[in-house]
Amino acid sequence: MDSAAPLAGSLAIVRTVAELRARVRIWRAGGERVGLVPTMGALHDGHLSLVARAQEDCDRVVVTLFVNPKQFGPNEDFARYPRDESADAAKLGAAGADLLYAPDVAMMYGDGFATTVTVVGLTDGMEGAVRPGHFAGVATVVAKLLNQAGADDAYFGEKDYQQLAVIRRLADDLDIATRIHGVPTVREADGLALSSRNAYLTNDQRKIAPALQRGLAAAAAALAGGAAVQSTLDAACAAILKAGFDAVDYVELRDAYTLASLSTLTRPARLLAAARLGKTRLLDNLAVDPR
Repeated sequence: MDSAAPLAGSLAIVRTVAELRARVRIWRAGGERVGLVPTMGALHDGHLSLVARAQEDCDRVVVTLFVNPKQFGPNEDFARYPRDESADAAKLGAAGADLLYAPDVAMMYGDGFATTVTVVGLTDGMEGAVRPGHFAGVATVVAKLLNQAGADDAYFGEKDYQQLAVIRRLADDLDIATRIHGVPTVREADGLALSSRNAYLTNDQRKIAPALQRGLAAAAAALAGGAAVQSTLDAACAAILKAGFDAVDYVELRDAYTLASLSTLTRPARLLAAARLGKTRLLDNLAVDPR
């Protein structure tokens, strides 16, 4: 038996790989399908949509909570990243998740830890250029979580679209049996993509923030209508800045599957952007298909 502490509903918390695997082994022995939802906590409705999707497909749902130090750069927000495990656990219990796996750093990266998972190509440009080393940290922790849980399916939000592509590639390349699913972005009524980092925005910044999605939506419509790619991307950058953003890191059109940069819209694509309001970086993306 493991030492998981029961919470609301049937939810329990485990903190070791052995406890996690023991739970999953019992479920699998009973013929139950297991879904995995990796998170860094600070849960919102976007995360809960992943749980709901996992519940549709699977008999049991494991949610992980681990703020991964390896995906934060030296000048990023690791220390101030929002953390409230009890609030997250309450939300998951109410949502009907079956297990919360919340290891500490020592459990994830023990003494002498010396392995890094690197995915090349897909990590070039966009977040890979702005945040060197970020995707190596993401790929390493996700590979570990997939291996630790041994779930049938795992669920990731499309808001971090480049990250989703990287995770799909590493699962394929490393012959990880867990199937990777992307789940559509959940938005506020004004179009702002839900993100844990939205909590950093001041009231004035929050009023400006939806302009990122509006700029992308206008660009997506123009591109689908046959507008030239580069001039459309330039116009989107200008519109986002005019709305009050302090900087635009990128607005790019990429192949929806390979993430190759596109100069013409000839196949299913993704319009991706990152922009800054004060010290907060917001990411968003939209699908664009040729007519």
